[in-house]
Amino acid sequence: MAKRTGIQLVDNNDDGTIMDIKIQPKYDATGKIVSGLVIGDTLEQNKAIILISQLGENKFRPDVGVGLGDLALSEDYLEYRHKIREHFEKDGLKASNVQLYKDKPLKIEADYGNG
Repeated sequence: MAKRTGIQLVDNNDDGTIMDIKIQPKYDATGKIVSGLVIGDTLEQNKAIILISQLGENKFRPDVGVGLGDLALSEDYLEYRHKIREHFEKDGLKASNVQLYKDKPLKIEADYGNG
């Protein structure tokens, strides 16, 4: 799906600053850079960006952002489960399972629908 493919960001498995654009230069026989940006499946990074972003933080989608970090001051887990579903849907993600409870690991199953 086109929505799942894009420029990769640095994650925990890479060297570099988390959430920076992932660059892996490839050179031709003369030493010229012929490519560098890493393109691939962006589903998990899209979900992470929606979860950590605050409303208004993304200039292309100012209406999308759960601001999950604020949960540390709130503990309204039901509100955040609803926010996750709502903001994922705005990006075209269908959340089939959202588990967010006190003292439990966060688990979200979501994917882009057909269309």
